[in-house]
Amino acid sequence: MSAKILVVDDEERVRKLVKDYLSLKGYTVVEASNGQEAVEKFLGDKDIDLIILDVMMPVMDGYETLKTIRQYSRVPVIMLTARTDEEDELRGFGLEADEYIGKPFSPKILVARVEAILRRYNDAADETIEAGGIVMDKSAHTVTVDGHPVELSVKEYDLLQYFLENQGKALSRESILTSVWNYDFFGDARTIDTHVKKLRAKLGDKGDYIKTIWGMGYKFEIG
Repeated sequence: MSAKILVVDDEERVRKLVKDYLSLKGYTVVEASNGQEAVEKFLGDKDIDLIILDVMMPVMDGYETLKTIRQYSRVPVIMLTARTDEEDELRGFGLEADEYIGKPFSPKILVARVEAILRRYNDAADETIEAGGIVMDKSAHTVTVDGHPVELSVKEYDLLQYFLENQGKALSRESILTSVWNYDFFGDARTIDTHVKKLRAKLGDKGDYIKTIWGMGYKFEIG
């Protein structure tokens, strides 16, 4: 089954160009002309595998669109924009964009980036991580504790995944920020403590696996 891609741009010619090249590779393309329309289409279609998102659009710009989508999903997002200043790119990555491509762009390079990102996500999605009664199914993006489903926010899920993939390792707050919040997160490191507290509560007695290393950070350790 081919991947379904949402292309969001207020310029019809850009949408058509991208759609034509993606269609030649067998992808199914859904179009939106602004951010609000993109959010509505994304939330109404559970099968969208990747979003190509313009930044400068009417109604709702790309940054606000990505921020809204990240409340619900970790779907890969490529930002496609004429704004290529470092500050703009950092803002995009801070909102968890996966790639940032400037206009004008090569359609063939864009398709290659799409293929690479989808491969990476599909490879990662095939994994299930289990530890002490906690089961993370990355393909379904779900977590269960002793067989009971646990509802986590996107960041709580990412934080738990980082802990599970680094069991037994002492993790500094800086390394957690870099890996979970991305290298360009400029907020207070105390946000980690807040998320850890919420995560521990949701994991119940399994929350004790997340041990505090005073003055440094945390360690996920069973027993």
